[in-house]
Amino acid sequence: MHTPTELTYRALCDFPMVEPDDDLAHLVHERFDAEGTPLETGDVVALAQKIVSKAEGRIVKLGEITPSQRAQTLGAKVDKDPRVVELILSESVDVVRAINGVLITENHYGLVMANAGLDMSNIEHDDPVADDTALLLPVDPDASARSIRAGLEARVGGHVGVIICDSVGRAWRECTVGLAIGVSGVPARLDLRGDHDLYGRELKVSEVALGDSLAAAASVLMGERDEGRPVVRIRGLAVEGTDGQARDVVRPRERDLFR
Repeated sequence: MHTPTELTYRALCDFPMVEPDDDLAHLVHERFDAEGTPLETGDVVALAQKIVSKAEGRIVKLGEITPSQRAQTLGAKVDKDPRVVELILSESVDVVRAINGVLITENHYGLVMANAGLDMSNIEHDDPVADDTALLLPVDPDASARSIRAGLEARVGGHVGVIICDSVGRAWRECTVGLAIGVSGVPARLDLRGDHDLYGRELKVSEVALGDSLAAAASVLMGERDEGRPVVRIRGLAVEGTDGQARDVVRPRERDLFR
């Protein structure tokens, strides 16, 4: 694909609260139509992970969790609720780091992040004072993206890309940034090896995490507080005929120099 000279991002405002089994493709398509800016062939839709997880019913009540001895021991070490730790462990294949206040794991899909992506913000809690409800990542974010894409393309009548975004920390930087944990209809990874720079020098190692770059920009519009803008349309990328998945940029364990 060619590098664009201009991209436009538009966040949907007043998106409805998502409930389990909601049809996200229907809601997204309907809301853009209602705003008078309907989706078009070639658009890319970025969705916050939270609404995808909610639609897929990935909501867990902590009162239903009985922590194992391992979760109790690890919870004491990292100063976290052992029920939360039990959920994190159930979503993980490896504990990468465990120090006071920090639990970094690799989840079943290969994503390395804090708390296996478990979150308690922007979800409804039974007790407004105590955190009693947790939201887990989609089981297979790429499959979620493919499903939403199919629903959107059926309505738009042409190629649409989908990115599922989550906010994650990075090993050598403070703060969080938007990351593409699910991708369909967009190259998650652009391999530029074999191309040439301005001076004709052949590129030997250049690869671009396009999905993550798009997700980071979309996350600026989504916000992290009470904005209520979990859907962003990206226009101008010219993605027709392209595809990819977020798993394309997961670094294999044997090539992880920092674990």
